[in-house]
Amino acid sequence: MTTTDRPVRVRMAPSPTGSPHVGLARTALYNWAFARHHGGTFVFRIEDTDKERNTQESYDSLLDLMQWLGLDWDEGPLKGGDFGPYKQSERSDIYADVLDRLRASSFTYDCYCETDEVTARRKASGSKVMGYDGFCRELSEEQVAAFTAAGRQPVVRFRMPDGEITFTDLVRGDITFHTDFVPDFALARANGDPLYTLTAPVDDATMAITHVLRGEDLLSSTPRQVALFEAFKAIGLAEETPAYGHLPYVMGEGNKKLSKRDPQAHMALYREQGFLPEGLLNYLALLGWAIAPDRDVFTLAEMVEAFEIGDVNPNPARFDIKKAEAINASQMRLLAIDDITERVLPFLEAAGVLDCTNLADRQLLDQAMPLVAERINKLTEAPAMLDFFFVSEADFVRIDELDDAGRDVVKAAYDALSSLTTWSTAEIEEALRAKLVEELGLKPRSAFGPVRIAVSGRKISPPLFESLELLGHERSMTRLRDAMSD
Repeated sequence: MTTTDRPVRVRMAPSPTGSPHVGLARTALYNWAFARHHGGTFVFRIEDTDKERNTQESYDSLLDLMQWLGLDWDEGPLKGGDFGPYKQSERSDIYADVLDRLRASSFTYDCYCETDEVTARRKASGSKVMGYDGFCRELSEEQVAAFTAAGRQPVVRFRMPDGEITFTDLVRGDITFHTDFVPDFALARANGDPLYTLTAPVDDATMAITHVLRGEDLLSSTPRQVALFEAFKAIGLAEETPAYGHLPYVMGEGNKKLSKRDPQAHMALYREQGFLPEGLLNYLALLGWAIAPDRDVFTLAEMVEAFEIGDVNPNPARFDIKKAEAINASQMRLLAIDDITERVLPFLEAAGVLDCTNLADRQLLDQAMPLVAERINKLTEAPAMLDFFFVSEADFVRIDELDDAGRDVVKAAYDALSSLTTWSTAEIEEALRAKLVEELGLKPRSAFGPVRIAVSGRKISPPLFESLELLGHERSMTRLRDAMSD
């Protein structure tokens, strides 16, 4: 169990640079569930200092995704909070102040080196350590004057301490880095623009973040942040260092890390394909965590009740689209029919199946949904299942064709139904079974298959007898009659 003396405060801090991806959503889910489990605060902030790549479209898509998933945040854009602003582009004064305070301490130094000089020195020394070599750590006044006279603008570098840095990763246990392999790093560009190495830790410190739960790809930056937090404590910016937990990679095809370039990585794709947010979150939760050894389907409330970051498996998790679809189907079964109806409406409208403002269409949909609700695995499947109820007879098309034997069956069905005085499911079933199964001796598949094609246009449809009742006597008989002559 996770323990802390401070109220839990976790953060999700994406960059608005492209389409939100699966790994981002999984990280958001784990942070959200952790905060909710501990009665803590979920902070949503935006790391938008990359001016070249940030877009308004990406920012909007991040907010839209979080809202669609139902991962409500307590502080951040649209909500506000006591620790704002929550966009890094609006926090420049904070970073400048912290940078000034660090420069006035012994934790940083001004570096005048150029990249090619560092590279040349590394090659000359034969060093295998990538990054800065500490050349400017102890410059004389004369050296500083010479660099300044040459017009060089310094960057501020953090002075990594000697020895080892050990921290307890909430997912992986104790991890130790030797600082010989963690070179001094820049905190800002020469023009004063802060870098991620400064902005993210400053945000964590000033927003009182207690736990940083993030992807494994950021593990190598943790010793820098741990060391930086010691400096923050010394200058009065922070009281404690956050606890860190690094989540396992999500793997794609061929056991390669799922990258932003992989089509299956983009969250928007699954929304467009008709996944439920509950289904997608349920599956994403399984990419590194399990509620029980023999159970895959659960609600978000059940996840919140059970989730502990220490139970996350550090091993890479493979994204399996077939399992994601199966989990989504199971979540669909948990929804009430009225709920499914509301959720399929946008897909039905987009496909041109019905007009939601048409009262007759809406009433027919309410009657038809109980016939298909148990068959829908993704919301995008609804239009193909339901369109034959709503299409006009002039536009009705049979996707599957009937052969001569099938047309004979349809004619027999037409004759059997012509004499009905009551058009109900029970009366329709009784008439068709008596004629096609008992009198003609056909097996149910051969008896009802042609009738299904005649009235729905396809071999697979909602239950036949109920569908005929909903279509009504006139439309049903018209379609049977037309099928006999095709």
